[in-house]
Amino acid sequence: MQSVYKVLSVVGLLAISVLYGTTVNAQEPVEGQRIYVCNQGEATLSVIDVTTNALVETIDLQELGFSKNAKPHHAIADADGEHWYVTLIGENKVLKFNRDNELVEHAELEVPGLMAMHPTEDILYVGRSMSAVNPPQSFGIVKREGMEVEEEVDLFFSRPHALATSPDGKFTYIASLSANQILARNNETGETELTMLEGNNHVFVNFAISPDGQTMVATGQVSGKLLVFDLSNPLLPAVTDTLSVNAMPWHPVYAPDGNRVYFANKGANTVTVVDMENKTVEKVIEGTGLAQPHGATLSADGKYLYVTNNNMDGTYNPEGKSGKSGLTGTVVIINTETLTIEKVIETGMNSTGIGTSNW
Repeated sequence: MQSVYKVLSVVGLLAISVLYGTTVNAQEPVEGQRIYVCNQGEATLSVIDVTTNALVETIDLQELGFSKNAKPHHAIADADGEHWYVTLIGENKVLKFNRDNELVEHAELEVPGLMAMHPTEDILYVGRSMSAVNPPQSFGIVKREGMEVEEEVDLFFSRPHALATSPDGKFTYIASLSANQILARNNETGETELTMLEGNNHVFVNFAISPDGQTMVATGQVSGKLLVFDLSNPLLPAVTDTLSVNAMPWHPVYAPDGNRVYFANKGANTVTVVDMENKTVEKVIEGTGLAQPHGATLSADGKYLYVTNNNMDGTYNPEGKSGKSGLTGTVVIINTETLTIEKVIETGMNSTGIGTSNW
């Protein structure tokens, strides 16, 4: 798809001229960091401006020619914020948008799920959807320029889902939903190693890797555990700690300084904050808007945590509607200094994946 499709805004795109300040690394700051939200139940995407913590645009994928069953699932953006990407489970596509929220290109990949980005090379790693019954036993390597699928890397297990790339881009990790199996891949040589953990299946939802690349965490949907891995030997991650947390821990995210990990508990309508120095639960956050919380991401300075909520069971229902139809998903914005909910933004039906730039 070479032509550019202008996205029609539902609420209008705010003109942002304030330079975004502190960044985690030495990259140049970009104008107004954006947060991208997938509304899987209605084939829309929500764009939030970090400067104002306001919803600035809603993108209707049906207006771009996709079906109401497109199922946008996960989003991620380039480090410079000039392009961002969305997986469509129902369309078998990975979309590429520019900073003006125009659709510019796409790649074809069966039931794409989570994504991870190489920090310095033109590569996007794409996993498979959790909802797929029998997805390919592989993950995709996509060239971001041109959106061509360069390779589909074979795996040794079924139902791959959790996916992360080390901060230096040298290693990628992917895990199975069906068994306690984690594959580590050396991205420079293609060498792989399979780690198998004993015990009942955790059902790994996703990984997060510390900014220094020395530690990885994994959330276990069924076990209700947060597993901490030592990455001293990157091809053979070793479990060092296991924490019991609230039900169904979902997508974890590391604080920019590496001192905390945050993640939603979909089965408990809470958000867990873990002190990574002491490997203890620092706080469990509850409150309005947390309704089957799903994805999490942070502002570049780490001051705000953004958590999507499916709300398919009607836990969040401020208007007192009868029944569950028409109830919107949300993004809950948490102040990480006070660890309190600061704002609730109503987004779209079944808000799932959320992402921003790799700061």
